[in-house]
Amino acid sequence: MLRPKQLTPADLLPKIERLWQVSATAIESIEASFAPSQGSPVCTAEGRYATRRWTEWTQGFRYGSALLQYDATGDERFLQIGRNGTLGHMVGHLSHTGVHDHGFTTVSTFGNLWRLVRAGRAPAHLLETCELAIKVSGAVQAARWRPTPTVDAGGYIYSFNGPHSLFVDTIRSLRVLGLAHLLGQVLMGEADARISLLDRLIGHGRITALFNVYYGTGRDTYDTARGRTAHESLFNTNDGGYRCPSTQQGYSPFSTWTRGLAWAMLGFAEQLEFLAALPEPVDPHHVELFTDAARATCDFYLAHAAAADGVPYWDTGAPGLAHLDGWADRPADPYNAYEPVDSSAAAIGAQGLLRLGRVLGDERYTQGGLTVAETLFDEPYLSVDPEHQGLILHSVYHRPNGWDHVAPGQQVPNGESSMWGDYHARELALYLQRLAAGGPYYTFFGDRDQ
Repeated sequence: MLRPKQLTPADLLPKIERLWQVSATAIESIEASFAPSQGSPVCTAEGRYATRRWTEWTQGFRYGSALLQYDATGDERFLQIGRNGTLGHMVGHLSHTGVHDHGFTTVSTFGNLWRLVRAGRAPAHLLETCELAIKVSGAVQAARWRPTPTVDAGGYIYSFNGPHSLFVDTIRSLRVLGLAHLLGQVLMGEADARISLLDRLIGHGRITALFNVYYGTGRDTYDTARGRTAHESLFNTNDGGYRCPSTQQGYSPFSTWTRGLAWAMLGFAEQLEFLAALPEPVDPHHVELFTDAARATCDFYLAHAAAADGVPYWDTGAPGLAHLDGWADRPADPYNAYEPVDSSAAAIGAQGLLRLGRVLGDERYTQGGLTVAETLFDEPYLSVDPEHQGLILHSVYHRPNGWDHVAPGQQVPNGESSMWGDYHARELALYLQRLAAGGPYYTFFGDRDQ
């Protein structure tokens, strides 16, 4: 159970400043040693970033990290890295019809660059390019749609596993639909039908809230804790009916993979901010459902998923936790012999807690998020070895497949970083830095007044 401290964003500024120093070295090291022809950097092994072929979903985090570094520090070198990488290597992702990851690949690159242009901090001539990229990507993502006519008469953006598969991850990828909608884009369908990207965003969020989030209502035997999540929901592709929970990266369909939980925490909280900022009215029922999902998942993280310092182990049902008596009541131990922690889940989830705390005016979530950030922005999570290309240590990718490096003398993965964990730590740091300085409020849909 997370034990929140009483903190302010300003309290974390010394750690945030140090983080950006470490971050600069890591970004420059990757640029010097990792050629784009190698593919996408995914995770480190012995401190060096390497590829791990599944889908190319992490390349945007590489160049997006440079743009966040520039945003936070004003160092023009990183604007050049981010801009050149985005324009030179991310265009192919825009029309990728085989993945659910457009919010990760496009918003972290073209979306961040678009924000910077609009803030007068990047060349103005890039605006049309960024907006065209976002519009194309949003429409392509919205086209990856599976109706659920017998379940809520809705639908979802299906995962790369196929039309039967809804990943909880995609709730955070919805922001590409939101941005494209703000820019006036629609998806053109058969007979020139104009399909609203906002409708698809809300529809996907509804199905995710209904089937990937549990509310302790006894939907199945294991639905005993409000707020846990299923990584994957499976649907019958003949009639759209819901079949069962599943997982790809978690321990089981009936336990909670904590990075999936974190995607839901941040995804729903961020969409609540977006819906509140829209010029058009939104059905209050949708807002209520998104709020329930955000509250439930954040409450579960605070009470059940996180250790006392705010960092979770990789899955709440991981069998080795039985050997870690009282793990929830003390700081997470990344060097234990039984189960890995996942710092990337903490980096993602902390931002969800902070944004939900702001939306609801609930200090409990805000202090939870600040406590997680204080832990991550220091050792043993902040990487201080200049030879290590990671920023935040003790991230894991795919525990069931055994894809994570295990160092000699260790029993479980530790000491390594992931491209998404590092990127989201930078997002978290930028978010808190803006709050502490009273600067523009950082959202994916543009800087706002605080």
